[in-house]
Amino acid sequence: MLQFFIRRSLGAFVILLLISAFTFFMFFAIPQDPALLACGKNCTPDALKIIHENLGLDKPITVQYWQFMSGIFTGRDFAVGHCDAPCFGVSFRNNEMIWDTIIDRFPTTISLTVGALVVFLTVGIGAGMIAAWKKGTLIDKSFSSVSLVLSSMQIYFLGPIVLGLLVYSTGWLDSPKYVPITDSLTGWFMGLLIPWVVMATIFTANYTRMSRSTMIEQLQEEHVRTARAKGMSSRYVFFRYAWRGSLIPIVTILGIDLGALFGGAIVTEFTFQLAGIGRLAVESVLFKDLPLTMGVMLFSAAFILLFNILVDALYAFIDPRVRLA
Repeated sequence: MLQFFIRRSLGAFVILLLISAFTFFMFFAIPQDPALLACGKNCTPDALKIIHENLGLDKPITVQYWQFMSGIFTGRDFAVGHCDAPCFGVSFRNNEMIWDTIIDRFPTTISLTVGALVVFLTVGIGAGMIAAWKKGTLIDKSFSSVSLVLSSMQIYFLGPIVLGLLVYSTGWLDSPKYVPITDSLTGWFMGLLIPWVVMATIFTANYTRMSRSTMIEQLQEEHVRTARAKGMSSRYVFFRYAWRGSLIPIVTILGIDLGALFGGAIVTEFTFQLAGIGRLAVESVLFKDLPLTMGVMLFSAAFILLFNILVDALYAFIDPRVRLA
């Protein structure tokens, strides 16, 4: 297990290094000078020169990249003050520390993604298992039909509809907002309930179909038929043998969907006006803020890679036939 985590961690480090290099050098293909964003409307050549020196933009690109990467581990000094490690630099737009900005937005995004993850895994897998258990019945056909319709929905289409029905028309729920869970558990839950449901809807449909098909396949396996032949009850065989084996393909798809889940968070945060990392990423691109773009990209990529490593490690616990080596 230790060797597995070491090997995957080294691979993740190489991937993050490639992402950082690609993002950094592609940024300089943009013709506009990023220092102009920090200089403002009444910018003079002298002021622009000072900003170049303060932000380190007067140095060669390779030197800037080295300073950025080394600053993540050792910290850096800027004109606005010292940036402790991990230092992702200072925003070109407002001179704020990038790491502080990301950490301030992170609770919103992690609450949104984890909540949606719990919803679509619980509802999707549960509905798929019930459909497989009741194969060929009206329940099975209903779940399959609903999942087919929901899979064609999009967040930017479904979000305004749900807001119009549950918030603006009926007033049953308040407008979505992020409340720190440490301040109010109820406020945190109710404020993110609509974004969770909307974001989870698309994924729920896919996992319903996936869990149904994999469960039906597992019920046809030899070890399942053998257990039935020994006189074990259908319920016991379903949960003891078939259910566990059907989780392997679902976990595999989950590892792939983590990136899509973060992509969905970007659209969801804009739809419901939530100040998270997804919205921060779009703002960093719009304002051509290189340190902010780099910080968000590396932070998000590291988070996705970490979850992929944990998902791969789950294989050994779900199915003893799977070995991490």
